[in-house]
Amino acid sequence: MSYNMKVKNYYIGFGIISILFLLITASQSLPNLFGEKKSNKEIIKFSHKVHSSVDCESCHSGVSEATNLSMRLLPVKDNCASCHDVNDTEQCNTCHYENVQEPLIQKKSELIFNHKSHIQLGKTCEDCHKGLTEVDYSFESVLANPKMENCYSCHNDRANVTNACEACHITTAGLIPADHKKTDYLKFHKFPASKPNANCVMCHDNNSCETCHTGTKMLTETNAPNDFYQPFLPDNFIDGAKQQQLTRVHDLNYRFTHGIDAKSKSAQCQTCHEVETFCVNCHSASGGDISLGGVLPSSHLSPDFVKFPGTDGGEHARIARRDIERCIACHDVQGQDPVCITCHTKKK
Repeated sequence: MSYNMKVKNYYIGFGIISILFLLITASQSLPNLFGEKKSNKEIIKFSHKVHSSVDCESCHSGVSEATNLSMRLLPVKDNCASCHDVNDTEQCNTCHYENVQEPLIQKKSELIFNHKSHIQLGKTCEDCHKGLTEVDYSFESVLANPKMENCYSCHNDRANVTNACEACHITTAGLIPADHKKTDYLKFHKFPASKPNANCVMCHDNNSCETCHTGTKMLTETNAPNDFYQPFLPDNFIDGAKQQQLTRVHDLNYRFTHGIDAKSKSAQCQTCHEVETFCVNCHSASGGDISLGGVLPSSHLSPDFVKFPGTDGGEHARIARRDIERCIACHDVQGQDPVCITCHTKKK
């Protein structure tokens, strides 16, 4: 066998071994990649429903002395021994799976909580952890962990306990409810806020609302880029001078991405901006008339954008039929735009 053939076979063998190694490694880590982590349901056979007549403290004996959530809160073998004969090797499979001998998994929490102090104040397990008597494993109950509404029944601005976020949450970064993360929540938040059981007050006060919901008054700005003031913040003063807070609405590079929102109509730009005084500062021709040679959209550069009268009109006619609002964003002067009336005129 020649030297070149030996080298070729060597690389082929090395490649096959490498591929097999990667496949085996991937198959073992695949569950973790998709978040399918092992749960206590795969470690122990247990039912809260069957044990509903047993006090919680009989199994979770460490809770009454736990001052933080990193302490052991789940049952251990000695807790089971108070009712079960743990030395009866013939009955192990009643609770244990074959060849599964490992402690219960206690999830890491991002909360600061003291069970001991709450128990001393007269709180019971069922006050916070509800629905466990109806399920086998705790994670099967949607109310196994208390919701913020439950905590707020005591931790509010009326009771003599703190309601500061940092008192219970390790970090407040990204600390918003799940429904607030919807893309259109800001636009439609008025509907959940108007419900009789709305719980906005848990985190928000009147100052939160007035950041946006404040009527404009005594504004002298002309709404141009160099003399613009956000309409809903007229009461924001520092040493008597009104301050702009545009970063609360648009990110810093919005100048380069605002066209996407304008085309999708995801925002009502004219709520704050007037086309005649704001947009034309950028979208205008050197002679001052955008209609006679300003910044052209990419669609206007198409060779068939405009066709001779009597034809189908070209690309501009198709765009107009599909979305006339896009046209009037620049060409709306009550039907008298110089570009439009060049062709669109009534014949006498």
